[in-house]
Amino acid sequence: MLKIAVGHSNDPDSQAAIAEVLEQIRFTLEDVSPKAGVLFAAIDFDHALVLHQIVKVFPEIELIGGTTDGEMSSVLGFEQDSLTLMVFCSDDIMISAGIGYGVSKDAIAASQSAVQQAGIAHKEEIELCISLPESLTISGIVILDSLKQALGKQVPIFGGFTADQWRSQQTYQFFQTEVYSDAVPILLFSGPILFSHGVASGWQPIGKPGRVTKAERNVVYEIDDQPALAFYHHYLGALPPSSEYPLALFDAESNGHYMRAPTGIYDPAIGSVTFFGDVPPQSVVRISEATHDKILSASKLSTLQALENYPGKAPAAALFFSCASRRQILGSLTREEYKQAQRCLSEFPIKTLPSCGFYTNGEISPLQQKGIAHLHNETFITLLLGEA
Repeated sequence: MLKIAVGHSNDPDSQAAIAEVLEQIRFTLEDVSPKAGVLFAAIDFDHALVLHQIVKVFPEIELIGGTTDGEMSSVLGFEQDSLTLMVFCSDDIMISAGIGYGVSKDAIAASQSAVQQAGIAHKEEIELCISLPESLTISGIVILDSLKQALGKQVPIFGGFTADQWRSQQTYQFFQTEVYSDAVPILLFSGPILFSHGVASGWQPIGKPGRVTKAERNVVYEIDDQPALAFYHHYLGALPPSSEYPLALFDAESNGHYMRAPTGIYDPAIGSVTFFGDVPPQSVVRISEATHDKILSASKLSTLQALENYPGKAPAAALFFSCASRRQILGSLTREEYKQAQRCLSEFPIKTLPSCGFYTNGEISPLQQKGIAHLHNETFITLLLGEA
């Protein structure tokens, strides 16, 4: 049986916060020891102290984590400047952690190192990977493609890129008792793990599709052989490209689409637009728009989608990965985003299904069940976990 516990504290003192989190988890688990855990923490905590306290209490735990732009859980709902920990207990599911360093120097080597380290413990095929990589030193697409290469495309990858509350200075990744930057930590799952996921943003494509005819990584120069800025102005008039009007990139394999949000940087002289993720040349794209209500409803749609596709009777827990841009756009309404997701889970016999998550610098998830992972912007990802 997969047993999952969550702790969450908004105490600004690192020692007091992790003590409260660990007390909540030990109360839930009683005498059971967790096999693995995921920690989401605001940027200003003493992360090394927090990690050492977790491993001191649970010395056998396989632990990863990272810094955030906001945290959420079934204990406190949405919070800023807090820390939350989810731990996993199971006699039959194998869960192991690994990490690769210096991802900006050699993403392939870092990803292979993480997968090799975590993979040693597994005798069965890997069913699932959760990763919380660096977001500021290198393209997220490069990291994700490197993980796919190391794992094999058949392994679904979920997670989010670590954040630093829009400071754009340095994010941190956690592995056991150590704090890193420029790293890619992972958890691998094998055995009788059941899972499903949902993907929704609230943005709807408008207008006619265009094809990206000139782009370099996250800078788009031309769409349909015309300046990318002209493509935006055609639909938005004088409004500049912004995160409120992302591009929808269409995926030929799944017939779905994922979002790419403009950073707000554009060059009127040459007509280029810069995005929060790479846009491959020849991508088919459309401008998208949304209201606050539609953005909020995405958390509900994502969770309902995950529930509809869950292969078992009832999940044991939920993980949520939402975008820092969504939090910025929603402002004071952000708390309602988590509430809508949690309401969808309230029908289960458990009074409150354990859940945990964070606001990311980019979300990781396939578009379809057990498909190939994409980097998303401005999207709400729900991952349900359970045991066969």
